[in-house]
Amino acid sequence: MNLILNLTQFIIYSILIVLVTKNFLIKVLRRLASALDLDSKTVGNVSGVATSMPEVISVFFTALQGMFATGIFNILSSNIINFIQYIISIYQNRNQKALKNDALKSDIIMVIITILIPASIIIFNIEINIGFVPIFIMLFILFYIINANTHKLYLSNAKTKELKEFEEEKKWVRGKKNVIVKNIIYLIIIGIALFIIGELLGNVVRRLRVMFNIPQSVIGIALGFITSLPELITFIESQKNSKNNENEVEGVVEATNNLLTSNIINLFVVLTIGIIVTAII
Repeated sequence: MNLILNLTQFIIYSILIVLVTKNFLIKVLRRLASALDLDSKTVGNVSGVATSMPEVISVFFTALQGMFATGIFNILSSNIINFIQYIISIYQNRNQKALKNDALKSDIIMVIITILIPASIIIFNIEINIGFVPIFIMLFILFYIINANTHKLYLSNAKTKELKEFEEEKKWVRGKKNVIVKNIIYLIIIGIALFIIGELLGNVVRRLRVMFNIPQSVIGIALGFITSLPELITFIESQKNSKNNENEVEGVVEATNNLLTSNIINLFVVLTIGIIVTAII
């Protein structure tokens, strides 16, 4: 009976993460982007941060339980699944031609690196300690600088169709602080909701591990599948507005930066949090 109850909770919390992301997070981000007149790259970065919340929660709470290895497998699994989902979304929306852009090629190379690093840690059984924190911080900054510079020239000559469609709306909301503040408050509430759901999901997974002595690698991979669901939704949604559009590359820019931001946060920020928590306890 306890097994059935925990499995049911596992399914419910997983579905809740998807629903909150699809029905609330994405819509609020797009309204906020329209009000702030953000470009597609920035929207993708914001989405990447938001959709990494489940990984932050799962790694933090598993590290508190002394299950740091689970976090590494979680990150590797999440980053691989994110990349696979991204490729699927590109081909589903028939936007593969946009990948010829040099800036996007650079982003994808960095995404692959975010997969190779945790894979190497696991394969070569590298001991991770507090000394890796400054290295991860420097790599995070380096990736950010490379991403910003490679997109600078491209973004200076491009404008998304989505922003054009919302031009009249932006004229109305520009300078309207209440619109911006309201959506920021919504975003905070959604973040808290994802935090709570992620914590509940992590607790269920830990209970299942204790009951059946499941290896941390299996748990980490399972968490990776679940915590990657929000990215799948944002990858697909970001390209819908640019489908059948002459400037369809903009949707791919948003999805690619969502992918890259999510993966580098998972690896360099989330893993750093896990290292610090493990060192403290």
